[in-house]
Amino acid sequence: MNILPTDNMEIRFLGGADEVGSLGMLMRNEGIQLLFDYGITPSNPPRYPMKAPPVDNILLSHAHVDHSGMIPWLCARYNTKVIATPPTILVSEMLVEDALKIAKAEAFPEPYNEEDIIKTKENFRAVDFKDYRMFGDLEVIFHSAGHIPGASMFEVKGEKTTLFTGDINTISTRLIWGARPVECDNLIMESTYAGRDHPERLKMEYEFLQKIKEVVERGGIALVPSFAVGRTQEIMLTLLESKYEIWLDGMGKRVNKQYLKWPEYLRSPKKMRRAMGRVRVVHSERGRKHALKGNVIITTSGMLDGGPVLYYLDQLKDDDKSAIILTGYQVEGTNGRLLLDKGMIDFHGAIERMKCEICFFDFSAHAGHKELVEFIRECDPEKVVLCHGDNRKALADELADEFTFILPKNNEQINL
Repeated sequence: MNILPTDNMEIRFLGGADEVGSLGMLMRNEGIQLLFDYGITPSNPPRYPMKAPPVDNILLSHAHVDHSGMIPWLCARYNTKVIATPPTILVSEMLVEDALKIAKAEAFPEPYNEEDIIKTKENFRAVDFKDYRMFGDLEVIFHSAGHIPGASMFEVKGEKTTLFTGDINTISTRLIWGARPVECDNLIMESTYAGRDHPERLKMEYEFLQKIKEVVERGGIALVPSFAVGRTQEIMLTLLESKYEIWLDGMGKRVNKQYLKWPEYLRSPKKMRRAMGRVRVVHSERGRKHALKGNVIITTSGMLDGGPVLYYLDQLKDDDKSAIILTGYQVEGTNGRLLLDKGMIDFHGAIERMKCEICFFDFSAHAGHKELVEFIRECDPEKVVLCHGDNRKALADELADEFTFILPKNNEQINL
């Protein structure tokens, strides 16, 4: 690892440096201080980043709680302005409210209250892709990160150009177009899937549809737990041309409506509207009983730690004809990880074994290892700072002869 000269820009991770979750990065440059994301890790119990110092502005890359979940704490204490795209603003408001609701229900420590959330809503400031904002002598330009609708990368231009990616996906999905590289001097990049490649997307989608066909034909129900933000919409679009009776439950219903308010952030608003019209929506407990007579149920939460999915799991736990089809990363300590590792579910303290089939399909909205390598090369930076991953060395080792890598720990000061 090369020894780096001291420059004007200093960064420090308050969380999410060598872990997936609780991402928060503090940047200081010539008297200007900015915070990039400030999230929680939705484990049981949740994990939080270090306390942020007073900051006037936070740049929020996207709505997922591991990037947004602690923003109300920030706004309540420092009156921090939160700069993000309209879809990110709308969905973040929903997710921080849900995070507080979960904390109350599970008797977790509550990091903020309803008044703090109201303050946060007042402090949002909207930007669009290709817009720019000035912070002292720093110019920040907003680019699509390809992760979920509205997810942003931040190009910070001063004496040198620094790109903070947030979570990125360079592969276009049914929901949105993939991210494009931005030439820069310093690249600060997520590395969630460093060392791991995703399966070929179309082949994986085909196998997913074949599994649902198999489950339905044997008389079972395909239960598809999905993250409300991004994943629910992707699954709906994947099933758009199928003939099954599909039911939709959980927060994804509200997120769908919010996304359609900003159709320019979607790859095909027309198909999204068709997908919404294609599913039957659960509105009540009675509706959930009807859903259990259908073929496919898409519901939250994606990691099985709350929401309507627990009702369906309880109803289907002894049905060996049905299948639980996981579609996203399962954080250590969640019900989803317990299910994958041991075939069990924690029903509010009662651990029970599931008799139905358990499957996993990689619908990740993150770039895989190969795409991360290509992205670094196309950005062509002098220095690469890797964060938000637990296998960063896999990327650094592969490209060690081409770039200078920095693998910071939380609270470590880095000069760029």
